[in-house]
Amino acid sequence: MKIAPLDLANTPGIYYALTYGISALIFIFLNKRRKNTFRWTLQFLALWIFLMVFMLFTYRIRVELFLPSVVLESSVVFLMIVTGCDMPMKNCVYFTVQAFISGEFAASLEWQMFYFLLTSVGLPLRMSLNIITLLIVHGTVFTIIWFLQKPYREGNRLLDITAKEMITVLFTGTAIYALSNISYALKNTPFSSSFVSEIFTIRTLADLGGIAILFGYHMTLQETQVRREMENLQNVLDMQYKQYRVSEQTIDLVNRKYHDLKHQIAYLKSDITEKQKLDFLNEMEAEVRQYEAQNQTGNHVVDTILTEKYLQCQKLNIQMTAVVDGKAMEFLPVMEICSLLGNALDNAIEAVQKVVPEQERLIRFSVDKTKGFLRMRVENRYMGDLKMRDGNPFTTKQNKEYHGFGVKSMKTIAEKHDGSLHVDLKDGWFLLNILIPVPVG
Repeated sequence: MKIAPLDLANTPGIYYALTYGISALIFIFLNKRRKNTFRWTLQFLALWIFLMVFMLFTYRIRVELFLPSVVLESSVVFLMIVTGCDMPMKNCVYFTVQAFISGEFAASLEWQMFYFLLTSVGLPLRMSLNIITLLIVHGTVFTIIWFLQKPYREGNRLLDITAKEMITVLFTGTAIYALSNISYALKNTPFSSSFVSEIFTIRTLADLGGIAILFGYHMTLQETQVRREMENLQNVLDMQYKQYRVSEQTIDLVNRKYHDLKHQIAYLKSDITEKQKLDFLNEMEAEVRQYEAQNQTGNHVVDTILTEKYLQCQKLNIQMTAVVDGKAMEFLPVMEICSLLGNALDNAIEAVQKVVPEQERLIRFSVDKTKGFLRMRVENRYMGDLKMRDGNPFTTKQNKEYHGFGVKSMKTIAEKHDGSLHVDLKDGWFLLNILIPVPVG
């Protein structure tokens, strides 16, 4: 295949191949690299050489072959990232977009500066001028990119890119590339130009803007993840503290009851009637029920939460009955279990403690697995003017947030796992039902 002659209006493809490789290397070193350095280095060099040869011989390719060529070139950059980095595929796609746009900007800026020196400054067309321009521009661009990205290096290794975030970056990168190269692929559009200097400016500024957008998005993702990790850590600490408080309260109850038990035994041994003994034993049995708070559901997290809520109900004279299969919730992260159970029972307790008379302070709670679904059901009595809006409860009383954020939080978790949340009001009962499909395998 014959190589096309040099056209100053078009950046040679091999220049792009060079910057794509350098940019990919930067993002490889900014992420967790594979252990076998020798192996991935050889593979990376092989891909880089292939990319250079391909782009050398496809210089000034026909318009109809432009898009397939770009897809192949970006795929090679993706393989470079995959070869050098030990991270999930979604992360590889995410950093491929950043590397590709960064390489695109470096190559377009270098050639624009070279073209400016030739046409506006009047310097002679020499390879030495091109090499000097290349070294200065590429050195400056990639040094800036390195120092901008370096503070986020440790965060990159922990970054968990979701499918939505990957698609967002992929779409953004595609739009940036389309805008920057529209004048090359399509001549007669409102957004393209026929003047070389304007074409260069559109391409360079579009790529620069793209780098800024992608970098800003990257910073936001990392900061969001750090904040989420801190919140999760705080939730764990709060959970541990609550568990400690539950244990402390339980031990205190046991000590007090042990002290009381000595006097109760002495009373039973005294000279009292059989009816008095029976009445006293019934009273003792009622008090012992609070120790049933030490649940054994098969899930330590669920046990801890139920224990805490049982003790809270005992203090507020609330009768809570629970039938819970803790193992049915094992597929959920700890934080989501805490949020589902905590919000559901906190809302119920908050509502029930306002009920008069105390005999009507009732909560029924169940968790089980049926027909491939995790099913959680909470029924509690309530008082007041509680109505429904858009499937969620709201109140006309002062407490406008009744079941508000808690229900929203539980609904978000259910929908995250392709499940559903439904609430209903019936004869003075608040009914909450959550269904979440249990993953197979």
